Amino acid sequence: CAEDLARDPEISRVFLPDGHPLRAGRRVVNAACADTLEQVVRHGPSLLYDGELGAALADDAARHGAWIDRADLTRYRTHDLAPLRFTYRGVELVGPPPPCSGPLHIGQMLRLLEGFDVAGAGFGTAAGVHLIAEVLKIAFADRAAATADPDYVPVPVDRLLSDAYAIERRAAIDPGRAQAWRPGVAADDGGAHTTHLTVADDDGHIVCATQTINSLFGARFIVPGTGLIPNNYLYVFDPHPGRANSLAPGKRVTSSMAPIIALRGGKPAFALGLPGGLRIFPSVLQAVLNLIDHGMSVQEAVEAPRVWTQGFGLELEPQFPPAVADALTALGHDVQTVPNVAGGMCAIGFDDDGTMSGAACWRADGTPIGLGGGLARAGVRFLPEARR
Repeated sequence: CAEDLARDPEISRVFLPDGHPLRAGRRVVNAACADTLEQVVRHGPSLLYDGELGAALADDAARHGAWIDRADLTRYRTHDLAPLRFTYRGVELVGPPPPCSGPLHIGQMLRLLEGFDVAGAGFGTAAGVHLIAEVLKIAFADRAAATADPDYVPVPVDRLLSDAYAIERRAAIDPGRAQAWRPGVAADDGGAHTTHLTVADDDGHIVCATQTINSLFGARFIVPGTGLIPNNYLYVFDPHPGRANSLAPGKRVTSSMAPIIALRGGKPAFALGLPGGLRIFPSVLQAVLNLIDHGMSVQEAVEAPRVWTQGFGLELEPQFPPAVADALTALGHDVQTVPNVAGGMCAIGFDDDGTMSGAACWRADGTPIGLGGGLARAGVRFLPEARR
């Protein structure tokens, strides 16, 4: 990114000191960002939408001939949306609804897979991977055709999650060959760049949150005086008009994020998520299968080898045996071995006795952390021996 960063004096001052990219181990100081975050704590969201931070952003955009202005910020309103809920083999899964596309298409794929013996096929077998690849291609075809901001596009949520649609699409899956898939619905049917955090406490609160700047270094400039790098998530809009996710004024962009909380009998079973762009929700799908069908622990589920396809090329991580890759090639898949599919997954598993297990995988630098309570209560004075 150095060439892009060098075009902006603010961001190059932080990340290209002396005109050269930072070396590993070099300390980065962005004092303006620290000051801005302190102001956010003091003033809350109004600092952006009605205050000085928004003014700085709009003024900088105007200087560069960009489209965003103060009115875009002052008119903006968040949407309070009901979470999406669906079940798989008796386990309820909960996640964000459209315009976020991840949980919707995870639910669609699980509905398709519920009619197959996923456990009997086995983890990592050619038959099992072939089945996952075919439902991924179906989901991506439907996602492109129909999933966007529901304020602008009537997303066919009920049909995508219906038994009837699952039966229709399931019947067309051929266990003996790979296929190209077209969408079965229409909108009028009636890593380094993203961070995920999963947190739970002993009072029953669970937070499963994914946020992104999109590309590495986002828009690759810093708003002067703020220390903040804007994201470049408008890139995800379809630049062609007349499609579900086409760019439009006021429209919210879709996302592949898929933070998921699962419940068994109304009690938390697991919560998980990860970064990785278009590979996020297919990876969550596989983790759900690992936990429910293959009986893995949360650590095994996030570590297990992954696959991905959008319809052209089937990516396999290197841990799959060559015999599996050969068998998939024989079925008609264009197999490609890649170092990793998506980013590091973070998960928490909840046991019946009230204990929790944290997990993070090898694909990133995520870490499971447990914090104890004890004396950390209001009015309690810490004694030297307690600190030890």
